[in-house]
Amino acid sequence: MQESCELSPAECETLLRAGVVGRVALSTAAGPEIFPMNYVVLGEAVFMRTAPDSVLGSRAHHAPLAFEVDQIDHENQRGWSVVVHGTGEWVTDPGELEQLRHGWSPRPWVSGTRDRLLRLPWTRISGRRIGHGWDPASSMPARRIG
Repeated sequence: MQESCELSPAECETLLRAGVVGRVALSTAAGPEIFPMNYVVLGEAVFMRTAPDSVLGSRAHHAPLAFEVDQIDHENQRGWSVVVHGTGEWVTDPGELEQLRHGWSPRPWVSGTRDRLLRLPWTRISGRRIGHGWDPASSMPARRIG
């Protein structure tokens, strides 16, 4: 069996910034909801696009959210997970929207209008790794470069 160890905040941030797809979680009246999302990280915030009429699009503003990115290597029984917590907010400033559109704006993979940009500035970041002697960032099957 592999050991589990805590990742430092710097290691967590490196993995979070390198990722492409994660999951955002929020509480609703019907219970917790989790949505897979492609994303980008700018500064100390995760940015995602969603549809205004979606569950996330109608409930994420001013809501406590968690965002998780991970990787599991079944063959070698190792993996890692990073979670950030914060309060969701819509990006509405025209200058910021323009800057994001021409820079690192997350581009949805699914069809439909996803023109609501959600910012999740994190107040807490944590993570765990299973197994020693390997570099989680270098073994990511898909990772953001630059």
